[in-house]
Amino acid sequence: MKRATLFVVVIAILIAIGETAFAQSRVMTNFDANWLFAKGDVAGAGKQAFDDKAWRKLNVPHDWSIEGPFDSKNPTGGAGGFLPAGIGWYRKHFSVPAGQQGKRVFIEFDGVMANSDVWINGVHLGKRPYGYIGFSYELTDHVIFGKDIVIAVRADNAGQPASRWYTGAGIYRHVRLIVTDAVHIEKWSTFVTTPNVSPAEVTVNIASKAVNTFIKEKQVSYDVKLYDDRGKLVASKGMIPEVIAGSGSAKLDFDLKVKTPKLWNLDSPAMYNAVVSILSGGKVIDSETIPFGIRSFEFVPATGFWLNGKNIKLKGACLHHDGSAFGAAVPLAVWERRLNKLRELGVNAIRTAHNPPSPEFLDLTDRMGFFVMDETFDQWTRAKNPYDYHLFFNEWAKIDTRDMVLRDRNHPSVMMYSTGNEIRDLHADQEKSKQTLRGLIDVFHEHDPTRPVTQALFRPNIEGANDYNNGLADMLDVVGQNYRENELLAAHKQNPKRKIIGTENDRQSLSQWLALRDNPQMSGQFVWAG
Repeated sequence: MKRATLFVVVIAILIAIGETAFAQSRVMTNFDANWLFAKGDVAGAGKQAFDDKAWRKLNVPHDWSIEGPFDSKNPTGGAGGFLPAGIGWYRKHFSVPAGQQGKRVFIEFDGVMANSDVWINGVHLGKRPYGYIGFSYELTDHVIFGKDIVIAVRADNAGQPASRWYTGAGIYRHVRLIVTDAVHIEKWSTFVTTPNVSPAEVTVNIASKAVNTFIKEKQVSYDVKLYDDRGKLVASKGMIPEVIAGSGSAKLDFDLKVKTPKLWNLDSPAMYNAVVSILSGGKVIDSETIPFGIRSFEFVPATGFWLNGKNIKLKGACLHHDGSAFGAAVPLAVWERRLNKLRELGVNAIRTAHNPPSPEFLDLTDRMGFFVMDETFDQWTRAKNPYDYHLFFNEWAKIDTRDMVLRDRNHPSVMMYSTGNEIRDLHADQEKSKQTLRGLIDVFHEHDPTRPVTQALFRPNIEGANDYNNGLADMLDVVGQNYRENELLAAHKQNPKRKIIGTENDRQSLSQWLALRDNPQMSGQFVWAG
């Protein structure tokens, strides 16, 4: 049996056991099926009583833009494939069983392109401009258990051009409905790290946060178990008592030891699972499983990138989020095929150009053994297109950065973060740009102090930039630059304490490859494009 298949089987067994033994635990339901869709801006479509009988029935992920028609007059232009943009509406009827009365109900979207608004039974829940960021809303106060409920989603990318590549349109990533106890693990709060790794033993730190939505305090206990890639229990710590104040929260933070760990690496990407549970009265009332990998890595100024004590070169490729004729709603098999083809060419790392990828993409890079540079934005406050992210940066950038880090920080494949690609602010106002960069780096470090932060610097030596002399480049944990490898090598020579990496490189230039091969200080490169 192949390793990936075995991993899936093990997880399925663990889930099945969990559903049997922990009947009172959280219930996570795939929410992709049986949506209703209408193209165009439909008045009143957010209301519960709206008549949607004539709407098209479909499953998400769904990218309505890729359906066409192709037309040179479409305002998306060539970068958007000359495909249509506009407004699309989605509605879904469902109910939460009456037996779940007293539970908390949440809906999670992995991504909606773009400027999404969400309603439940006609009540507006919120807006999210950036289509690449996952988000959730609590539905509890609007749910009548056992009765019909309507979720409505409006996705608006009518303002064009909005990107330098194809974005897609609509609910193009997965959706889930989650029902938890009133006392439950806060979303994205569980963080698994491996601060001390050796062949003989590893320290695994588990940090998490439980919230209590009861008015009165609640006495609970925590239980944590670690399983290896074959489902074998390798460490546990149970019955840790905790009193959570009414309408309050409590943090969990402790270490477990794993003997002779299987290290995650590019050739044998061993995965573990941390199962964190909350018990009350001896019964599990909430539980979640966090896949993670055990590995150590570092960037060294003089010798580049090291994984588990071995010096390797990061031979990367930049990838956008679309899948050719599949548009933005990309089946996982397409990504697996593409990564296998890239591996045949020698690729061992991916840069997510220029936005956060889907969660299942990172699950795949974990299982297949690829490193990932997880990137946030293609622009800050200065536009590259009239309707791009610069319109939302000041209000949303730190929120979107935080949410990307919280979502992605347990993936062993993610080895660094990027604050952006070829940011034009840096050439316009150096001092303001440094303030902005410091604010973003602080968000990364606050929520994940284990990974370095870089940026794909754009012509840092030209007039108006001067990033290698004004202090901006040295704010980065690892200095990244697009193209012009000799400039990057000169920047290291100027300051040998700098850790450096080529964040975007020409695949057709022998001189650029030799800059990587022949200079140990160069950690890696990411060719444009994979």
